[in-house]
Amino acid sequence: MELSRRTALGAGLGAFSGAWAREAGAQAGTTLTVALPTTPTSCDPINPPDHDWMIACQMVFENLVEYDIDGVLRPQLAKALPTISADKLTYAFELREGVRFHNGKILDSEDVKYSFEYMLNPANRAARGPTFSRLSHVEVDSPTRLRVILKEPFSPWMTFLTKFMGIWPKGSREELGEDHFRRRPTGVGTGPGLFEEWRPNDFISFRKNPNYWTPGKPAWDRLVVRQVPEDAARVAYLLSGQADIISVPPPRDFPRLRTRRGIQGGSRPTLGGWSFIAMNNARPPFDDLNFRLAMAHAIDRRTINERIYHGMVETAAVPAPASSWWFNPEANAKLDYNLDKARDYLARSKYPNGASFELACASVPYLLDSRDAAIFLQSELAKLNIEVKLRMAEQSVLSPALSRGELDALIGNFMSPGEATYMIMVYLTAGQFMSRSSNYANPRLEALMRAAFAENEDEKMKPILAEMQMLLADESPFLWLGFFSAANLWRDRVRNFKVSQGQTVTVRDVSLG
Repeated sequence: MELSRRTALGAGLGAFSGAWAREAGAQAGTTLTVALPTTPTSCDPINPPDHDWMIACQMVFENLVEYDIDGVLRPQLAKALPTISADKLTYAFELREGVRFHNGKILDSEDVKYSFEYMLNPANRAARGPTFSRLSHVEVDSPTRLRVILKEPFSPWMTFLTKFMGIWPKGSREELGEDHFRRRPTGVGTGPGLFEEWRPNDFISFRKNPNYWTPGKPAWDRLVVRQVPEDAARVAYLLSGQADIISVPPPRDFPRLRTRRGIQGGSRPTLGGWSFIAMNNARPPFDDLNFRLAMAHAIDRRTINERIYHGMVETAAVPAPASSWWFNPEANAKLDYNLDKARDYLARSKYPNGASFELACASVPYLLDSRDAAIFLQSELAKLNIEVKLRMAEQSVLSPALSRGELDALIGNFMSPGEATYMIMVYLTAGQFMSRSSNYANPRLEALMRAAFAENEDEKMKPILAEMQMLLADESPFLWLGFFSAANLWRDRVRNFKVSQGQTVTVRDVSLG
């Protein structure tokens, strides 16, 4: 069986020349061009697109703190990390002075208060609003000093800001309207890029912010972020010099391409990059625990990760990277690949003679191309008389359907900020924007989550997270394949680029030689 598609990397170069002719002048000099595979849906940070296209949000919008490319929490619009009260409910921040929005207004504490209040208001339908539901309110002490007040301890909340939040001017939402933030966010951010143009199914472009608060940044004059769905086309753009950086290089070809003359490449493990199978526990056959355990033992994760993903996924059967400090090897070992165990669990289930379900998969690669993995699973599960019907659609279609609980199952790759609890919280606990993807509820898991939120030290969190993994191994509401690596290819003229642990291409510090 052929486990991966062949990519004709040199094909189609001539077809791109016409599309690029109109940008020939802009491409010269200091225009940085990034090519991504998926389709952007919004520039609004409270309803962000996928993790590739968060580059657009992060060009315009910034936060009090940021999770940097190495997964380290650092101050951004705040001067320093906050002072935290003894009861872990109050976070005191001091803002940098002289930071200006793109409309010229000086950033102050009232803008921060306004931004958080808008995001926390359920009427505004922020997709990640439930993620921050443990935040109570913001109190302003001065134009540069403020306090974020929590309802209960919630230690990871700051790590979520980079990907799911932003600061905008007070009153701007009412004045400009939601479509302004989604489609043409001029004047409303503090970031390194000024929004320029969005041509659907083609590109989004930004100009350098000449008044950016970090002197000398960015070093480019213009950023063009192109939508290039096909692997071969994206690589062709890079090899022809029509793109400087590409995301999601094909795993089969990545080792060869990164050593090609004029090209550089890099990859690094992500702490939050789930490669997994989401299962709707309210739908047959996933409503049966023994069937889910049969599935868990029927999946040859190592073969998938080594032969299909070509080593770009670190195998793990639990929601923790094997290289992370919170990984529980005992829980992981409970879900070994064992067809005899799989048959035994299947015989004990409500579906002893097999079952069928629809497995959704992104038709355009998102973070990794899962289509061959889906085909492999279809073949392997047929050995247990489990019929897998494949459904291919764009990620922009599948993600909303998953969040509404409309899918039987989905194989895919989703990214979190790289924190141990986020993905478990949003998919497997109640009241979150992805809760209906699993329709799973467990009071013990909820209690463990609250206990983890109350701790700020790794050593105190470790036994709590270990118990979470053991519980999830026993119940298998989702199936984990492992944690994928972020990878990029770029041309030699690109300087100071580093692959981000958080997957999203980060170009604030990039220059061109």
